[in-house]
Order: sequence, then C-alpha cells, then structure tokens
Amino acid sequence: MNQGKESRYMQSTKVKERIYLSSPHMSEEGYEMQYIKEAFDTNWIAPLGENVNEFEKELAELVGSKAAAALSSGTAAIHLALKAAGVGEGDIVFCPTLTFSATVNPVIYQNATPVFIDSDYETWNISPNALEEAFEKYPQVKAVIVVHLYGLSADMDKIMEICKKHNVAVIEDAAESLGTYYKGKHTGSIGDYGIFSFNGNKIITTSGGGMLVSNNEGKIAKARFWATQSRDQTRHYQHSELGFNYRMSNVVAGIGRGQLKVLEDRVVKKRYIVDFYKRELGGLEGVEFMPSNEWDEPNYWLSCMTLTGNVRPIDIMEVLEGENIESRPVWKPMHLQPYFEKYDFVGSDVSENLFENGICLPSDTKMTEEDLWRVIKTIKRLWLE
Repeated sequence: MNQGKESRYMQSTKVKERIYLSSPHMSEEGYEMQYIKEAFDTNWIAPLGENVNEFEKELAELVGSKAAAALSSGTAAIHLALKAAGVGEGDIVFCPTLTFSATVNPVIYQNATPVFIDSDYETWNISPNALEEAFEKYPQVKAVIVVHLYGLSADMDKIMEICKKHNVAVIEDAAESLGTYYKGKHTGSIGDYGIFSFNGNKIITTSGGGMLVSNNEGKIAKARFWATQSRDQTRHYQHSELGFNYRMSNVVAGIGRGQLKVLEDRVVKKRYIVDFYKRELGGLEGVEFMPSNEWDEPNYWLSCMTLTGNVRPIDIMEVLEGENIESRPVWKPMHLQPYFEKYDFVGSDVSENLFENGICLPSDTKMTEEDLWRVIKTIKRLWLE
C-alpha cells in the first residue's frame, strides 16, 4: 500500500470522537480544584468539614429551602426522606411509574409497598387524574413521591392540592431537575422534602452524591444523625437507632461547591441544545419533542423526543451508535420491570407509549456546534433513505 492510499485508509477507519449523552463537565475556571485543594490543605478528608457545611448552606439558599443534608447519593436522600416522613413496614407509597428505579428502591428498603401512577402527556410526569384515582383505591397512603422527569416540572399545584387534601407527605425527586423552576420556585422546594442528585451524568456533578432539603430543620437534623450511623451524643459509641453510612465527603462537597458556580451556564447550554434539535429536527414527519408549559422553566437535562412515523427510536439509536454517538430510550416504566411488576399500577397506557416511542438525544454540555450538526445529519439520513 503506497503512502497516499495508506493515509486515506487510516482516515476512513479512524474511530470518530465519542459524543456522550451527558457526561461530567468541570468548570473551565477550576472552581472545583480550589475547594478540593482547601480540603487537602486543611486535612479535612472526611464526611465532615467546611465544604460539606457550606455546600449544604449554598444549595439550600439556592433552591429556597431552610435546611439541607449532603449525602452519598440521591438514592440515600430519598431513603432518608421516606424515613423522615414516617414510612415503614406495610405502608403504601405512591410513585410515578415513568422513572429510574432509584426513585422506588428506597420504598422497598423501608419494607413499604409502592403503587405506581401513570404519567400524562402534558408534563410526562405523574398524572394528577391518575393520582386522584389512586387515592380513591388506597386512601391510607403514607407518602407520595413526585419526579421531575428529564428536568420537566410536574404540575405541582394540582399535585400538592390533592396530597394536602389527603394529608400525606410529598417527596420531590428533583434528581434530574436542579435549575428547573415551577411558577418561579425551584423544583425540590415545593413539597415536604426535596432530593437532588450529583451523579456523573447530572447537570452538575460531584462524581457521586446527593442532597436532601426541607423547610423542616428538625427533620434534616435527624436525617444527618441517621446518615452518620445514628451515633448518640455520648463519650462512648452508643446507638439507639439504626444508622446508615450516608454522609458526603468533604472532598466531594468541594466539587459540588465549584459546580454550583456554573449551574446557570449549564442550564443555558442545555436549553441551547434542545432548541437546536427542535429547529433542525422538529419538522420531520412523526417527530414531537418533550412538552413545555407556560408555568415550567425546565433545565432540559436531557433532550427527548417521541416518534410516531416509520422511523423508530431503535433506528435512531442504532444509526447513532454507528457514528460513536450515545443515546438511549426513555425510562422503561417501573410497573413493566421484572422486579416491580407484582405491584399495583393506576392509570392507562401513557407511560408505556412514551417508553415505546421516546428517545433521549445527546445532551452533553461540552458538545460543540459541530457535534450537534454531526448528530443532526446522522439522524436525518433515516428520513432520506
């Protein structure tokens, strides 16, 4: 093979740079390293320290809650929220079916029983109508978990009205919606408890971690107690309650403090990405994008669309995979999952339709305009074949 042919061969077989669905994005200013260095310099490499205290304070102030507990994951935050709400063995907890399993797993940790509620097309989140129907069937519910899916706000006024009427605690799973507003209020700050996730794929990340927020400062103090192995305030090690190893490390909290400084920039970029997709793909036959409402200011954590024509979600996923571009289906409803299918479901087929017809497009905040055009051109090929 001569040099010219070899060069062309190498170019044609070179693996294209990966475009991710949503990957960690540290600040260009290096804010995170400043706080990490401070933790090392002061030798606070533990689940306590100034970064932990300040991260709790800064996040609570940002979302408008009175108190916060920095924890090891969003799942841990849901677990402690359920415990704080008094959920225990045999209790019923309403959960949206269209979500990730981390929303529901803590219900099982508490030996409680989940009942799954369908979505609506207006929000992709828990349907107020289906929620009302569920209360008629199960009036003895202990708590309701509301998810703000993909950064879209649930219809909180209707949901809160229903839940207050039945006197049940509301836990907002805002793992995907930090930076989203519902009628001017941060999601996660409207119910009795709010939880946030800082997993590697979230809009800001600490590599892993979560936060529990509430206006009930006593409940947050209790959550911190449980999260540090429920160690009583005695000279010796004494435990009067079951504890958990759920506290966030001071190093991880430093990353979070730095990431908070760029949250607004990340939301701006996420909105730019979804607007780009809408402009370039919205006119294709059978394509419809995630809903928007006048009261909702989403962070658009992931850009999602549904397909009703000949091109199916799997077609797009496969053609993107061929170009080393990551995408994925919309969440498979919990009531269709092998582990959870034994639990009751209230609703119709909205969540199933969204799963069958939905796709999450690359929404990485490090994507360039060139990357976006690469995604667009790859997808459009399917409509030209």
